[in-house]
Amino acid sequence: MSKVNLDALIPREDFEFKDYAGQNNADNTDNIRLSELEMKGSFFYSALRKPDFQRETNEWTPAKIKGLIESFVNQDLIPAIIMWNNKGGFTFAIDGAHRLSALIAWVNDDYGDGSISKKFFESISEEQKNIADKARQLIEKTIKSYKFYKDALESSKRIDKKVLQKARDLSRHTLQLQWVKGSVTKAEESFFRINQEAVKISPTELALSKAREKPNGIAARAIRNRGMGHKYWSKFPIKNQRAIEKLAKEIHDQIFIPPLKKPIKSIEHLPLAGKSNSSYSLPLVWNFVNIVNGLMDEDLKNIPNDSRGANTLEYLQKCKKIALKINSMDSSSLGLHPAIYLYSLEGNYKIVSFYSLVALLLDFDKQNKLQKEFISVRSDFEKILQVNGDYISSIVRKYRAGLKGYIHIKDFYLEMIDKLFRKESKDKIIKELRIKINEKESKDSKEFSLNVKSAVVIKESLEKALVCKICGGLIDARTRTIDHIQRKSENGLGTVKNGQIAHPYCNTTYKN
Repeated sequence: MSKVNLDALIPREDFEFKDYAGQNNADNTDNIRLSELEMKGSFFYSALRKPDFQRETNEWTPAKIKGLIESFVNQDLIPAIIMWNNKGGFTFAIDGAHRLSALIAWVNDDYGDGSISKKFFESISEEQKNIADKARQLIEKTIKSYKFYKDALESSKRIDKKVLQKARDLSRHTLQLQWVKGSVTKAEESFFRINQEAVKISPTELALSKAREKPNGIAARAIRNRGMGHKYWSKFPIKNQRAIEKLAKEIHDQIFIPPLKKPIKSIEHLPLAGKSNSSYSLPLVWNFVNIVNGLMDEDLKNIPNDSRGANTLEYLQKCKKIALKINSMDSSSLGLHPAIYLYSLEGNYKIVSFYSLVALLLDFDKQNKLQKEFISVRSDFEKILQVNGDYISSIVRKYRAGLKGYIHIKDFYLEMIDKLFRKESKDKIIKELRIKINEKESKDSKEFSLNVKSAVVIKESLEKALVCKICGGLIDARTRTIDHIQRKSENGLGTVKNGQIAHPYCNTTYKN
């Protein structure tokens, strides 16, 4: 289920940026009314912030947002929001940012596509707009909008008594607040303690929070957010800020666009990294940055902070190089077809296969001999994957660790390339590797599920897919180039008869 992006609704701020020595000791209110969450004219909302290391506020489904708002409207118990004031005049949400953001979304009619979000994100994807609209429609159908109740109070027309009573009740409802007392250090310690005791912060979010000033953390946030939103790179020189935003946008678009839609109706233009707003997209980008830049678990604690952005730019440039090499029109591109390498027959995205592909290409960069061997056997290699893709899942299950499993998949690829290069038969390779085909289609229903619909499209499309006339590997629509069969240097003409479809790398490098 897609999640609603509410990340724009509470701005981020560094705890210490305007701290001037610590906490503001002014009296704090124990509760606030809904009207204090309105974007315009509210002193409370204008001062509201969340820590710059706070996790992305994009983990709730439309149903969960609806449930929180409904609980407030019905005066059911909602846990108090925990706050902290600094002397710069900001009020930080230490715990409860999602709860607070859900109410702000309702009050301001902004579920990731309203005026606050537009200003924050600058450009909003169709995927984000669609899920925002689903949330709005669900809430309008079950609860009604905040504006509906506000208009009921202000209308001179005759209003249904029950609606009017509910509107009056809402005008008096309050959200409970609790306050952390103490310094910046106390506030930060409270944040991490609370967020590991209740709804635990995920390992990726915790790692990113601690790496918020490190080049890999900044690069991952920038890619995931398409170079927009909160600028974790705002302390860098303007030139580097702009370069980071440009590179991050290019990488994001290269791996996440076009948006993934189910059921799959075409195998052309499948995104390399699946859905951009899924629960796995942030871990995927974080691990992508670390794998590309050779960072293992033990290295992460020792990476120095990036003070000017040069290291972040270096990390991003390496990521762009690999992303282009996987599938693009760049001359280095192998044009690897996502339907073969990154999706199951049912159209499910395989995150570990993405990591293994990245690792394989890194090995190709280190040893060009491996890449040439791969090109020479690519056709047979892809035929084995096409029929026996479930072997990849069995590797992941065997090692019981998604991320760690990618190395074993990469080694399996290299072993298969080596066997094919040494002229072993495909049948012998399949037998030796004990690849098993598992029939997953349900026998219980007469209706086609989304997965089965996708499987039918993928299976038949792959059987009819175009192949590169140089290596025999499958060609994705976005990586088609036209190659001269007889080279131009050998007086080859630009005619239909002398043209053939090829991958960018096969056309420009391997053939020569």
